[in-house]
Amino acid sequence: MSSSKQFDVVVIGAGPGGYIAAIRAAQLGFSVACVDEWSNAKGAPAPGGTCTNVGCIPSKALLQSSEHFEHAGHGFAEHGIDVAGLKLNLGQMLKRKDGVVKQNNDGILYLFKKNKISFFHGRAAFTGAATADGYTIAVSGSSTESLSARHVVIATGSNARELAGAPFDEKMILSNTGALTIDAVPARLGVIGAGVIGLEMGSVWRRLGADVTVLEGLPVFLGAVDEQIAKEAAKLFAKQGLKISLDCKIGTIKAGKKDVSVEYVDGKGEAQKAVFDKLIISIGRTPNTTGLGADVAGLKLDERGFIAVDGDCKTNLPNVWAVGDVVRGPMLAHKAEEEGVAVAERIAGQHGHTNFNTIPWVIYTSPEIAWVGQTEQQLKAAGVKYKAGSFPFMANGRARALGDTAGMVKFLADAVSDEILGVHIIGPMASELISEAVVAMEFKASAEDIARICHAHPSLSEATKEAALAIDKRTLNF
Repeated sequence: MSSSKQFDVVVIGAGPGGYIAAIRAAQLGFSVACVDEWSNAKGAPAPGGTCTNVGCIPSKALLQSSEHFEHAGHGFAEHGIDVAGLKLNLGQMLKRKDGVVKQNNDGILYLFKKNKISFFHGRAAFTGAATADGYTIAVSGSSTESLSARHVVIATGSNARELAGAPFDEKMILSNTGALTIDAVPARLGVIGAGVIGLEMGSVWRRLGADVTVLEGLPVFLGAVDEQIAKEAAKLFAKQGLKISLDCKIGTIKAGKKDVSVEYVDGKGEAQKAVFDKLIISIGRTPNTTGLGADVAGLKLDERGFIAVDGDCKTNLPNVWAVGDVVRGPMLAHKAEEEGVAVAERIAGQHGHTNFNTIPWVIYTSPEIAWVGQTEQQLKAAGVKYKAGSFPFMANGRARALGDTAGMVKFLADAVSDEILGVHIIGPMASELISEAVVAMEFKASAEDIARICHAHPSLSEATKEAALAIDKRTLNF
């Protein structure tokens, strides 16, 4: 191994938390290296982590493509557009998805070059405890390197959680990785887990022609979502053809050459057996710390395997930080980015901050689901006195013009101060509409503030204004 290359900051992992932390640290004047082991099919560097390679980006590409296909087959006729001989070219759809991923990979490599960040392709690991010069990080990959830095930021992300007795083979039993690369539409697709990944991947393949059954272990659907919104979602997904069974206790799973059988007990306590052509398992994710050298460095992990950090993302080791999926908090790319920026600024002696109370959540189904802040059930449980107001997209002119009127916007505000406590949306472009609510909550705005702001007409955002007006029972268009 060559002599160590010295940096102010070494970032381990080039996912959303890692590459953003590296860029912000470089902007602040530090010499920065970023190490990432992800490779594409050709063995070339593929920075961006799970999000770019097998998560957020490729799933959104397939969701968009599959939505186009469904519109062409079922929605265009209403608009006076007749499509004859509609055919699915799945190979081209997957190729486009891969192209979108590569654009993002290449974009990150460009940003490293632009910000004078040294990128190393390989696996990074601590070689021991800190010395007077900081930490030494060994990089093993196409070539071996030794890096030294006073500050280390760990952003190694997470892996899909396996179900006991049903390891991923990515052919019959699939994680999110395999779910994005199915080369033929399965006639029967099983999904275990009705969370974000399960619903999004189930939606993709349902639109393309699969008969999709979702088995969820919890007794309620989308328990983290506002109950009113979750009930609306369940109704709409059922209407689309997604079969969702709750309170399922999964038993034996057997993968054969042509199908996968799943034995389970349903919510009524009755034994069931289902046979699928493919099975997606999406039951959560586990922190990725394998091979990091945590033991030799003395890095503390918590009882679930996450890197233990304080509120500022400091670990138990001096000048070692951790962000994103590998630490506590929601496993969201944008949460990782905010933590990455905050850590870089703290290293520079500034006061970086991440507000967990205003982190937006999105499920990119159709209709989309997005929310920020507290749900109605959380406010009830906490004994908070609140007011609720909602507005349906069916009464919104732009939604009618789009032909996409399912869902609503819902506001929750403090009963006395009128401060916005939560905003919940199910409907068209909810992922974009939620940003106004995030900004409002960051500035501790009241529902009346949103109600008094002029919104463009016709626009979907008018539904946000009307829901704010509904807090005081004075909607203008419903």
